[in-house]
Amino acid sequence: MPKNENVFFSAAARAGAWRHRVASRLVHAGWRRLQSAGAVTAARPGPYRFGAIGHGTRLAFPQGTVFGEPWIHLGDYCIIGEQVTLTAGMMPGLDLGPEPILRLGNGVVLGRGSHVVASVPVVFGNDVYCGPYVYVTSDNHSYDDTAQPVGKQWPRTAPVEIGAGSWLGSGCVILPGARLGRNVVVAAGAVVRGDVPDFAVVAGAPARIVRRWEPETGWQPPLRTPAPVPIPDDVTPDQLVALRTLDEQLGARLTEVLQGPPPGAVPGPQHEPVNEGIDERS
Repeated sequence: MPKNENVFFSAAARAGAWRHRVASRLVHAGWRRLQSAGAVTAARPGPYRFGAIGHGTRLAFPQGTVFGEPWIHLGDYCIIGEQVTLTAGMMPGLDLGPEPILRLGNGVVLGRGSHVVASVPVVFGNDVYCGPYVYVTSDNHSYDDTAQPVGKQWPRTAPVEIGAGSWLGSGCVILPGARLGRNVVVAAGAVVRGDVPDFAVVAGAPARIVRRWEPETGWQPPLRTPAPVPIPDDVTPDQLVALRTLDEQLGARLTEVLQGPPPGAVPGPQHEPVNEGIDERS
């Protein structure tokens, strides 16, 4: 029997759902337009006047706190995520001298919500990749006078250097005076101070070396998984797509063979085996 249905209510509900879908699409389309219009590049610097901003560099919208731009130099093809803080100096409006304070090399990536705070030189080498919410600072609160609030005591400062090709995991903290070598990996949540040699992996708070490359013996301790096989240089994108399609088809066929035909499937015609070239009378 057909169910009782309030026709007016159903029509109103459908109209309301349609309006919500349209409103959602308009909001998302408008936000994408705002993100595109609010992004900062060398050609569209917006309200910022960086000491240098390289070709292909882009600061996503909305930006975080940014000040001291004349002492901030950004290399080519850098990607700065949303809500990233970039500051030179303790506060806006200071004269920090003739030299840059915060320098990003070419191809640096700063993940969403990261903070880079510099009142003395902080330098990122080329191709440094940072996950979201990374904190890099040249300043740290001092605690010399127990009679004064810690936040009111003059901070200690020390330069920071992050070597080219390094990877900083999500939520890690790089403290004043840290000097990271080339291709260093900092695990998520690690707190780094002091020197870290080239080709090392550090983790923990405070961070310590948990793996390191030795020229004579390779990775110590050895890697738990084999290195991925790189894609040959002469393979085209179309070939990769075709290979993926073939892999999916083979996977589906293998699953079908292992699980058997689906319930209700009609078996195909059965053929008697044929022994070609054999005379049954022999």
